[in-house]
Amino acid sequence: MTDERENLSYQTFGRAVRELAQMIADDGFEPDLILSIARGGVFVAGGLAYALDCKNIHLVNVEFYTGVGTTLDMPVMLAPVPAAIDFTDKKVLIADDVADTGKTLKLVHDFCLGHVAEVRSAVVYEKSHSLVQCEYVWKRTDGWINFPWSTEPPIVRREGQTLDA
Repeated sequence: MTDERENLSYQTFGRAVRELAQMIADDGFEPDLILSIARGGVFVAGGLAYALDCKNIHLVNVEFYTGVGTTLDMPVMLAPVPAAIDFTDKKVLIADDVADTGKTLKLVHDFCLGHVAEVRSAVVYEKSHSLVQCEYVWKRTDGWINFPWSTEPPIVRREGQTLDA
C-alpha cells in the first residue's frame, strides 16, 4: 500500500456507479440479482440496482477489516448467511466498494460457484494485488481509499440524551 490516498466524494461516487453500470450494460450482462457485500458494497449495489433496473438485491455480511490496514486472518461470513438455493441458475453480480486483498470477494464468489448460472463482480476500486480480478472496475489504485461514508467517526448517543431530544 502506498501513502497516496484516494478521496472519493459522494458526487464522484454517484458518477462512478453510473459509469460502472454503463460498463455492465455495454458488456451485455443482465444480472438476475445483485449480491451486496456489506458494508461498503451496500452503496454500490443500491446504485447499480437502480441504474440496471434490477430489483432483486441480496446482502451478505462479511467481516475482514478490523481497522485501517488491519484485518482478520481470513474473512468470515456473518449470520444470516444467504441461502445458496436462492441463487440457483441466476446470473449474479457481486457488488463491493473495493477489491483490496480480494479475499472477501473470493469468499463470496466461491460461495456462489456451483449454484449460479454465472457470477461476475463490480467494484469502484481494485488494487493491483487483489486475488480477484473483477470484470467491472471503475478505477485502479494501490492507495488507501477515503470513502465518503467511512471518513467520519460513528455517531453515538451522548450520555444522558433521551430518544425524543
